[in-house]
Formats: sequence, structure tokens, C-alpha cells
Amino acid sequence: MFWPMLAIALGFCGIAVLGVLAIRVFIEARRLGRQVAATTDRINRAAEDLERSATRLAATGDALR
Repeated sequence: MFWPMLAIALGFCGIAVLGVLAIRVFIEARRLGRQVAATTDRINRAAEDLERSATRLAATGDALR
């Protein structure tokens, strides 16, 4: 009777550990998603700034020769 109870207890502990790890992975994936979104916004703003600067430079005709 001891061994079946031990097997059930170890199985439950294993499932509990997997559940905790799954929650941690989910939280980190959400955090990574937020960081990717913020970085994408920063890159888009920088690209827009670069495009505006290039347009102004082309309009003035002061391109490097």
C-alpha cells in the first residue's frame, strides 16, 4: 500500500511543478511580448524621423557629394 501512495504523491508533485513552470513561462512570454511591442514602436518612430529628415535634406538640395 505504501508504494502506490508514494507513486500518486510523486505524480501529483510532478504535475504541480509543471503547473508552476507553465505559469512562469506564460508570465515571461507576456513580458517579452510587451517588450517586443515597445521596441517595435520605437523602431517605427525612429524610421519616421529618419524619413522626415531625409525628405527635408532632399528638399534643400544639400546632399553630400
